[in-house]
Amino acid sequence: MASSRSLEPPLSPVLLAGLVLRPLPLAPLQMALDAALGAMRRRHPAVFEKMAEAGEPSFLIDAIDLPLAFRLHFRRRGPRLLATRSKHDDGATATVRGPFRLLLALLEGRLDGDALFFSRELIVEGDTEAVLALRNAVDGTGIELVRDLPAAFGPLAGMAGRALGLAQRLHERLDHDLGLLQQALTAPLRHRQAGAEARLARIEQRLEGLARSVERRRSVA
Repeated sequence: MASSRSLEPPLSPVLLAGLVLRPLPLAPLQMALDAALGAMRRRHPAVFEKMAEAGEPSFLIDAIDLPLAFRLHFRRRGPRLLATRSKHDDGATATVRGPFRLLLALLEGRLDGDALFFSRELIVEGDTEAVLALRNAVDGTGIELVRDLPAAFGPLAGMAGRALGLAQRLHERLDHDLGLLQQALTAPLRHRQAGAEARLARIEQRLEGLARSVERRRSVA
């Protein structure tokens, strides 16, 4: 699964949000990540125990449609999840790159990791055994971020859950609308490409016909 390929970020709400958030400091985001990781440890301790026993691996999670990445380090004394603007592995055990929505879906077990890797929607570099260990650790655990993360807000968990649910619905609607916009903008290019491919196919057929004609003349001569 290791690869040196590159991916192009999709037109998505995450990409637009990343452009808006680019100049902001990382400190508030880091506070949110610390709280979220604490909530995940309380709700799914087996995942962190398994990964700490797997050699304390570290991962660079590169969401290609965000101007930052996440470093996840499983340690026996406690895991760390850090936001960083650097997308270089810097000694990480493995790197996983892909669109933010696919990385979340993979974490929640909603998508088949092997299918994503083979379809070239995700890139894995480094120790693929560590990535497989992570995937096996989260499989079947029932991780659901919209349900799990509100626990980080304590007494405000109910309000946070409703806010996350609303944000998810708004994201889905905006993602759908952006998909329609992208289709409309790229339609002329797709039509030109289809026309060029059709013309190329006709030229190839003519060349094949000429080649057969030359072969027949040579055989007669």
